[in-house]
Amino acid sequence: MNLRDIRDQHSGNVRTVLDYAVTTKDIVDSAKRPGFSSESWNPLRDLIAVDEFVRVGNFKEVMSWDDYVAFLTGWAPSADWDCTFKRVTDSGDVIFLELEERSSIGDFDSVVNSLSVYELTPEGKVRHIDVYLQMALPSPDLLKGYEGVDISQ
Repeated sequence: MNLRDIRDQHSGNVRTVLDYAVTTKDIVDSAKRPGFSSESWNPLRDLIAVDEFVRVGNFKEVMSWDDYVAFLTGWAPSADWDCTFKRVTDSGDVIFLELEERSSIGDFDSVVNSLSVYELTPEGKVRHIDVYLQMALPSPDLLKGYEGVDISQ
C-alpha cells in the first residue's frame, strides 16, 4: 500500500510517524537536485524533538539529530529509496511502523522488511527511533557508507 494513502486515514502520533516516512521519501527524492544540503532536512526536523532525539540504526549505531542529518545528507544524493506500507501499531507514545523498504545506491539494490519503533513526546514530536531489519547479508561496499559511524558490537 502507498504510504500517502494510508497517512490520510490516521491522526495523532500515528500520523506523525507516517508523515516522517513520507517526508523522508520527499527529501531523498529532492536530494538529486542542485542546492541540496543539511538544511533540506528541516521539514523532517519539524517532526523531531531535536534536543532529545536518538536513533539506533540497523547496525546498532546511535545517532543524535545532528549526527543523523549529517549521515542522511551524505547518503541521500546517491540513493534511491522507496517503501511500501505493511502495518502500523499504536501504543500511545510508542508507534510500531512496518515497511518494505527498497533502496539503490550505485549498483547495489536492497529490499528489506523494516520495523521502526518510534517514541514520541507528549507534544507529539519524535524523540527516539529503534530500527530493526530483515535483510540479506550486506556487501562490504554497502558498509563503506558507515565509515566513521560508531557501530556497536
